[in-house]
Amino acid sequence: MSGTLRTLFLLLLLGNVAFFAWSRYVSPPEASADPQPLERQIEPDKLKVVAPSALPPPVSTRAASAPVALKCIEWGSFTLADASRAEKALEPLALGPRLAQRRTEENAGWWVFIPPQGSRPAALKKASELKALGIDDYFVVQEEGPQHWALSLGVFRTEEAAQARLTALRAQGVRSAQVGARDTVVPKVWLQVKEADGALLARLKDVARSVEGSELRECAQ
Repeated sequence: MSGTLRTLFLLLLLGNVAFFAWSRYVSPPEASADPQPLERQIEPDKLKVVAPSALPPPVSTRAASAPVALKCIEWGSFTLADASRAEKALEPLALGPRLAQRRTEENAGWWVFIPPQGSRPAALKKASELKALGIDDYFVVQEEGPQHWALSLGVFRTEEAAQARLTALRAQGVRSAQVGARDTVVPKVWLQVKEADGALLARLKDVARSVEGSELRECAQ
């Protein structure tokens, strides 16, 4: 090797050594590089790789809506004659097959009545006076006994229900009616409404308020 080539080779070698030394000890690190990645880790020995199946399910932003509670509601109790009028009051609700009847016999401990009139003609005259006041839910007691020719205006399980009926009659102009004890068993009807939600229950309550002495409750089991 000639002297010129040897000198050129030594110059290239020294240049490479100088560049390596500059890039290793003098050149600043790149902004995106971390020169000490392992030393900067926080407790690297506690890091774990978690499988996707072990992660908790994501939280939904909308809570699942609670199912609407449907109930069987019954309204009563009514005599056979009053049940027909009560069903008519429910017609605007368009209940269709959801409306049913439950027949029962109840011990009526109280009744609203007009005292015995003494004779059949007198009882019929009093009945015509009731019709003139718009009252047609009554019957004339024709059985022999202390109440013969009295006019019954309703029988009830409780004194409170009987008093409510009497108050309504007084508002219609009936003055001779009164409340008394009467231990008798009478056929009664409960009107049952199946699958009633909150909105329908509210409407049923409005209808029930229009009938004094009636009760709205969950269906008897």
